[in-house]
Amino acid sequence: MTIIRNPILPGFNPDPCICRVGEDYYIAVSTFEWFPGVGIYHSKDLKNWRLVSRPLNRISQLNMMGNPNSGGVWAPHLSYSDGKFWLIYTDVKVTEGQWKDCHNYLVTCETIDGEWSERTYLNSSGFDPSLYHDESGKKFLVNMYWDHRFNHHNFYGIALQEFSVEEQKLVGESNIIFKGTDIKLVEAPHIYKINGYYYLLTAEGGTKYDHAATIARSKNLRGPYEVHPENPLITSWPYPRSPLQKSGHASLVHTHTNEWFLVHLTGRPLPRKNQPILEARGYCPLGRETAIQRIEWKDDWPYVVNGNGPSLEIEGPSIKEVKWEKDYKEKDDFEIDTLNNHFQSLRIPLGEDIISLKDNPGHLRLYGKESLTSKFTQAFVARRWQHFNFTAETKVAFNPNSFQQSAGLVNYYNTENWTAFQISWHEEKGKILELTTCDNFSFDQPLQGKEIVIANDIEYVYLKVDVQTTIYEYSYSFDGDNWTVIPIQFDSYKLSDDYIHGGGFFTGAFVGMQCQDTSGQSCHADFDYFIYKEEAE
Repeated sequence: MTIIRNPILPGFNPDPCICRVGEDYYIAVSTFEWFPGVGIYHSKDLKNWRLVSRPLNRISQLNMMGNPNSGGVWAPHLSYSDGKFWLIYTDVKVTEGQWKDCHNYLVTCETIDGEWSERTYLNSSGFDPSLYHDESGKKFLVNMYWDHRFNHHNFYGIALQEFSVEEQKLVGESNIIFKGTDIKLVEAPHIYKINGYYYLLTAEGGTKYDHAATIARSKNLRGPYEVHPENPLITSWPYPRSPLQKSGHASLVHTHTNEWFLVHLTGRPLPRKNQPILEARGYCPLGRETAIQRIEWKDDWPYVVNGNGPSLEIEGPSIKEVKWEKDYKEKDDFEIDTLNNHFQSLRIPLGEDIISLKDNPGHLRLYGKESLTSKFTQAFVARRWQHFNFTAETKVAFNPNSFQQSAGLVNYYNTENWTAFQISWHEEKGKILELTTCDNFSFDQPLQGKEIVIANDIEYVYLKVDVQTTIYEYSYSFDGDNWTVIPIQFDSYKLSDDYIHGGGFFTGAFVGMQCQDTSGQSCHADFDYFIYKEEAE
């Protein structure tokens, strides 16, 4: 018997949509403002997963320049029909205020890791769209429907409308088929036809600690839908001691071995010593992750095995375990001309005028662009925090001639929350190492007056961050062997959804390499390697 330990996709991997094709299993997750858009993982056994595709890799499919923090790609839906994959996604342009300006699109591809089609526009009435392939051959789009009116609940209900493959557009009437339950905030609809019933699986309760997944059924696609007698299907809200919190936003899969499983969003809060269990449940710098639960059926209703709270370990399917090689190198030497799928940029693809793996072979060269507060063009390449304890390290050559130029190692949540350990320039000291921090848009430079001077004969500087669950520290070396720790500890919790001013944020902590030049000279930095190494917890 295989035991699966949750989460199955650690780190920022939210809003999972699972899709089976024969004996292969795929999960698509949200990427928000990070580019390329959507991450797709592949498994043979539901336990071991590898990142195989980032399908939205062209600006013609996804242009997020200027998008707000936690805008961009919300809740993709992946399905397989008619010999190809169908991917539906939202590009959210406005997140704050009374409106949610968002646009829903469709792309297709015959292979999961191939070149996906140009996008087809669907609608803009709300987010979290998915495509249902009916046994009649018809296809239907469902999405939550946004209500901006004053004194109205914003989450109006779930809308259904037919999609014409021939015309490549929505046709016929749009109907509200489900208004949700008293949990409220109904979103993330998925439709399944099982044993003569249409099942509508939705998310409710928002996406924080009171998150939940609700399921309802009907004999008719357009309803009315009857809610599960013991709804919600899954939630962490009644279980404050569970290590898996925020459980909700789910999708179902029927395995080729005739077993049922549910993948769902979850979050793991940092430990909080001496805090009352019923007070606010804390901070999740790893973001919202993906977990899996076993499903059993009673009276044509699905139930999570062992109750509607998430289990840290479950019994896996009756499938022989298939392990993959690691889908990223612990040390990336930048010896090939494409970046690993785990690396992403913000909002747009970085052209050769910003990033190059060829201009200095064996290096990642970044040409300095806008600051870390910009929502337009940053020269920043990063990857998710996936572990509570890890080390990230790089080796960089950079020759600034102005204090407006800097390059180095960055830990980042969004444009308003980050820390940066960088090479820069000082009028009196010359080349220096400095720290810059942004804490809910409040700036500081804690080494000001005590910047580290870099001698003229030193070409490369080694930079490192050690993340130790609740805190992280930077260090540097001029020879790669002798390291000096900067005696300033940063709090991991400040790079979490739960800390961000105003709430309503949905990503996770990232670590990566950045070069900025606000003088406009495009001064470049050369990164010789990047290490991401998990440490024992």
